[in-house]
Amino acid sequence: MPETLSADLEVTSKPKLQIFLCAPRGFCAGVVRAIDAVEQALRIYGAPVYVRHEIVHNKYVVEGLKAKGAIFVEELDEIPDTKQPVIFSAHGVPKSVHADADTRKIFALDATCPLVTKVHREAEAHFRRGHQVILVGHAGHPEVVGTLGQLPKGSIILVQTPEDVENLTGVDESNLAYVTQTTLSIDDTRQMVDALTRRFPKIIGPYKEDICYATTNRQEAVKRIAPTVDAMIVVGSSNSSNSQRLREVAERSGCKLARLVLRADDVDWDSFKNVKSVGITAGASAPEVLVEEIMDAFAARFELDIEIVSTADESVFFPLPRELRPLNGASRRGRQSEEQTDTVEVEEELREH
Repeated sequence: MPETLSADLEVTSKPKLQIFLCAPRGFCAGVVRAIDAVEQALRIYGAPVYVRHEIVHNKYVVEGLKAKGAIFVEELDEIPDTKQPVIFSAHGVPKSVHADADTRKIFALDATCPLVTKVHREAEAHFRRGHQVILVGHAGHPEVVGTLGQLPKGSIILVQTPEDVENLTGVDESNLAYVTQTTLSIDDTRQMVDALTRRFPKIIGPYKEDICYATTNRQEAVKRIAPTVDAMIVVGSSNSSNSQRLREVAERSGCKLARLVLRADDVDWDSFKNVKSVGITAGASAPEVLVEEIMDAFAARFELDIEIVSTADESVFFPLPRELRPLNGASRRGRQSEEQTDTVEVEEELREH
């Protein structure tokens, strides 16, 4: 009898797995603001509330907002009822979209992340001072499309690789300035900035770097964990730039098995059969509920030993667009964030050039 019991325990026991949970992870202040903007608009104006493009790049979040009455469109001409508000996504939009909304008499609410707005204002300030503006970013990404659309067509040159920098021709090398997409890899951006400053020593950069604080913090946490674990999971959508960069950072940091997954069902469990340690993080547009879902799925298969690895504390808060703030809530909840103050400081700094 004891031998049978011992055999049963051996069969049912789960393998041990060390989990290193990155902190910070998941939602950033800009994403929280954008999602809150849609939910607050639904409370104030009722359904439907239209949203141009995915409010943030996460399918779980988008589906949740659809269930509450949000309707997602790619262009304003898809909106049949101009009496209902439309919200512009956290990634920002070209100025032509604002103008189109005015022409159509659409009530538009702008949920652009303030850190993206900071980049827009930097580009505009450089342009006013007669500088040729160079944008470091990924072609086709909504944030890049929005930044390019802040100035007249052809006023901003997009570069994606150091080779693009080397191949630049027809520019006034003494009159250049650059800005960057906010969700790039820190290391890739540093490489691009090095290429720009090496080729154009007089080029003017941002007063403070454009890579968002959340992007930086999440990548630094991955860099600390990835070299020490057998596998790394990044929770996020495949169309999320910052989530994709986290996976790339994990691979470059020495993790041989790095996967980007949205839900627990997306995990290839066969890949984890011989894994003894896993790092888990989440992109800035991924909600914590998805991290918990994946953790539960691991707990169903392994005996977990969980350790939180913290590399930064985050307390940034961005208030809602003014049209959506409670009349008595703005002074109570809101404070001007460091990043919004930076926007003013950026323009002051640019006046010196």
